[in-house]
Amino acid sequence: MTPFVRSTLVSLSILGLAAATPSLAALKVGDKAPNFTAPAATDGNVSTFSLKEALKDGPVVVYFYPKAFTGGCSLEARQFSEAIPQFKAKHVTVIGMSADGIDVLKDFSKKDCAGKFAVGSDVNVAVTKAYDAQMGTMNMSSRISYVISKDGRIAFVHDSGDAATHVPALLKAVGAGK
Repeated sequence: MTPFVRSTLVSLSILGLAAATPSLAALKVGDKAPNFTAPAATDGNVSTFSLKEALKDGPVVVYFYPKAFTGGCSLEARQFSEAIPQFKAKHVTVIGMSADGIDVLKDFSKKDCAGKFAVGSDVNVAVTKAYDAQMGTMNMSSRISYVISKDGRIAFVHDSGDAATHVPALLKAVGAGK
C-alpha cells in the first residue's frame, strides 16, 4: 500500500468517526467556559494562546477538530481562513484546537489556515476534555465549536460532524453571517 493510499484511508476513517460520534456532553449555552492557555501556531510562528487575554478584545470562537491535514479538518480550516475578515469585523478571535503536536500545527497554520488565525496544540487533551470535546476514548477532539462571550460564558454551541456547517453557523451566531 502506497503512503498516499494509507494516508487517504486514515483520513477517511477519521472523518467517518468524526461524523458518526458527535459530542453528546457538549457544554451548554450559559455555562462558564473553561479558561485555558495552549501553545499555538499562526502562520508558522509559535506563541501561547490565552483565552482570558483573547476575551479582553471580544468574543472568541474555539473550534475543536480531529486531525490536521485530513479532508474535513482542512476544509474547515480553509473556510475559517476565508471568513476571518467577517469575524474580525465583529471583534471575534478564532482559535482551532486539536491534539496535534505544535510542529504539525506550524505547517497547518501556514497551509490550510493561510496564516490568518491560531491553531492550538492540546496533545494531552486537557482542554478538549474540559470542553467535552473528546472523541470517545481516543486522544482526539471531536468536531465541535463554541462562541464564548466576552464575559467568559458559552454563548453558542455547534456540535456537528459535518465540517462544512461550522463556519456558516458561527458567522450567523456572531451576527456576521446571512
